[in-house]
This record gives sequence, C-alpha cells and structure tokens, in this order.
Amino acid sequence: VQLQASGGGLVQAGGSLRLSCAASTSIVSASDMGWYRQVSGEQRELVAVITSAGGTDYADFVKGRFTISRDNIKNTVYLQMNSLKPEDTAVYYCNAGWVRGKTRYVYWGQGTLVTVSS
Repeated sequence: VQLQASGGGLVQAGGSLRLSCAASTSIVSASDMGWYRQVSGEQRELVAVITSAGGTDYADFVKGRFTISRDNIKNTVYLQMNSLKPEDTAVYYCNAGWVRGKTRYVYWGQGTLVTVSS
C-alpha cells in the first residue's frame, strides 16, 4: 500500500489549505486513516483520525479549525485546515491502518510541508 500526500505549501496566518492523501488501494476496508504532524526535533503527533464508519477525532489544538474526511470512491482522505496559525507549521503525514485477523498493518505517506507565516 502506498500513500501519496499532497497539498502542503506556504500560507499566511488565518488562511486555509486542504491536504490530500491518495491510497494505491481501496480504503473501504481501512479501519482508520489519520493525519499526523511533526516539527523538526519533536515527536510526531496526531492531528486527526477518521474510522471506517466515519467517526472522527481531533487533537485539542485543531478542534474547530481542521476537518478530516474520506472519499472511499477516490481512495483519498482529506484534511481541511482553516484559520491556520504559525504554530501549525510542520510536516504533515497521513497514515492508514488495516486489520487482518489479529494483526494491524499501518502505512505512512511521505509527508507534505505546511508553512504558516505570521
């Protein structure tokens, strides 16, 4: 499984970006798909996750500003980011998990850089 993240870029504070993560296979059976972010020298942190049933969860620091969604026909998960802040600057990674039997397989995309200027 390959995940291709895109949509990052440079935006001013208060602006918006939409990240996309396209999977090389059907995501219908993916148990969950998520977005994480990482600042250089820091640990990767969860931003948002969406389950196969469409349930969502967000980190407190993005609640009310970011929205995660998935399109099972296009095999793509999105992260709509509004009201961006300079502290949102990071490399954003998508991941996806599949459960087969008792094993959960997790795949990661290559990351896309988001830079928010003040």
